[in-house]
Amino acid sequence: MTKATTGRDEPGVEVTLDIHRPHSARMYDFFLGGTTNFEPDRVAAAQTLAVFPNAPVAARANRAFMHRTTRMLAQSGVTQFLDIGTGIPTSPNLHEIAQAINPTCRVVYADNDPIVLTHAQALLRSSKEGRTAYIQADVRDPEHVLDAVATAGVIDLRRPVALSLNALLHFVPDGDGAHEIAEVLKGRIRASGSALVISHFTPDFAPRDAARAARVYREAGTIVQARTLTEFARFFTGWDLADPGMVATPRWRPDAECARRAVSDADASCYGAVAIRP
Repeated sequence: MTKATTGRDEPGVEVTLDIHRPHSARMYDFFLGGTTNFEPDRVAAAQTLAVFPNAPVAARANRAFMHRTTRMLAQSGVTQFLDIGTGIPTSPNLHEIAQAINPTCRVVYADNDPIVLTHAQALLRSSKEGRTAYIQADVRDPEHVLDAVATAGVIDLRRPVALSLNALLHFVPDGDGAHEIAEVLKGRIRASGSALVISHFTPDFAPRDAARAARVYREAGTIVQARTLTEFARFFTGWDLADPGMVATPRWRPDAECARRAVSDADASCYGAVAIRP
């Protein structure tokens, strides 16, 4: 069952959490310095740090990439955002970035992790002029996700939408059709001027560390598929890449914060890019 909540609703459903197994979203929360994680998550995160010590740096670089891309798109006039694979809320969230630029922005979040639902109200604190909603759904069923988005009535898929798939698709292996999922999503977002934002784990910058980190996740029960630049590029087929194209996340339109942190490509180990539908 899909659960959709808006700023006018409470989640209002019983949520069952499996806190005895590590979860990628809670590990990511740990790397960001959050507190919504449990002992199994912290153990798996420590094992990841043993082989990929820059995981917190990579997580922060990915989060900063989301901030910069959202800011750019809102400044360019995009007012609708769909963020799939939202993760545990960490302020500033996407809608806070977008609505700080244009208070009328509308944002729908979607995730399949029950723990995100327990924190959904943090995602629903919209400006008075805009709206937000949260949908409990899995990207592996993209048609269902988009049907739920349409039903929620917060954004209009017939108008330009910025689709955010940040740090998500490396958790969808080729066997589950990651590239095919992206094409389904792109096929339903037809308005010219729509945007596709993706960040993705890659082995290109630090292959040995990437392989070790993927193994730790796999042993913890989560498949991670790092992808090369060629594989990453396939997600954007048919859409026009915005400058500077496909680069390590810290290299995508860096700001003063990027200069201050001086994160290397190997530290980030993620590609990031934005493409616009012609």
